[in-house]
Amino acid sequence: MKLSVVKFIKNDTSQWNDFVSGAKNGLFLFNRTYMEYHEDRFTDHSLVMYKGEKIIGIFPANENEKKIYSHAGLTFGGILYSNEIKANEAVDLMGLVIQYYRENGFEEINYKAIPYLYHQYPCQEDLYALFRHDAVLYRRDLSSAIELSHPLRFSETKRQSIHKCGQMGMRVNENNDFSEYWVLLQSVLEKFGVKPVHTLEEIIYLKKNFNDKIKLYEARLDGELMAGVVIYDYGKVVHTQYMGNAEKGRSLGALDFINATLINSDFKDRAYYSFGTSTEQEGRVLNEGLVQQKEMLGGRAIANDFYKITV
Repeated sequence: MKLSVVKFIKNDTSQWNDFVSGAKNGLFLFNRTYMEYHEDRFTDHSLVMYKGEKIIGIFPANENEKKIYSHAGLTFGGILYSNEIKANEAVDLMGLVIQYYRENGFEEINYKAIPYLYHQYPCQEDLYALFRHDAVLYRRDLSSAIELSHPLRFSETKRQSIHKCGQMGMRVNENNDFSEYWVLLQSVLEKFGVKPVHTLEEIIYLKKNFNDKIKLYEARLDGELMAGVVIYDYGKVVHTQYMGNAEKGRSLGALDFINATLINSDFKDRAYYSFGTSTEQEGRVLNEGLVQQKEMLGGRAIANDFYKITV
């Protein structure tokens, strides 16, 4: 049957979301409700891929001048595939994607691959298709993850601080009210000259729409907020989206206490516990202090790859 690609339009939203929920590398990030919370900042130019009349792939993407990005407003990008996709079809579809953007006046595609551990089923057809179409790897970020079926032992320093927090009576609980933690998070990030990617209003909106996927866990001692972690729950993978310590919490190791609780209790039945990246300047600089903290909890390296295609 004939393969084809067409531009996504709003009328396709229901079909798009249904496809995301069943794709073998689908994540709730690609649901249009999530993608469009900041649609005023990006000009969407996503594609829908068909085999005959059936959708077999989608490409969440935005345009900026003469370049295409998959999708600049999301942590991950790349083509989402159905379970029925075949390797030769993925190669052909990549060619159709390139042809479509070329014919519409674009000069470059920036492709952000989804790391393999987020796949519900093996799904690296896109990496082979990129190779076949002469894509160039231009950036590689380093993130860290723990394999929860047999996690590595925490460092002695981490074990001591975690034990101390427990003895003091520190408690970890989920909180649906993000307001107090967002004040803490903003104050922590201000020291580094940055702000949270999401405003408080945006994270509240996303929490409302993805209540079972976005969760805030706080560590408190005698009711006082010591630290917090926002979890994005992808099913087999849970990802720490935002982590922050109050000054007192840092001295006690409160953030380690939250992570230990989530790793050893709340999410111990999942496949992976994922931390954010520890690289800067498009992967050329490794923040050794940051990655060491993750390694002390048992985290080990996962590559987040970025490719360019001249169309």
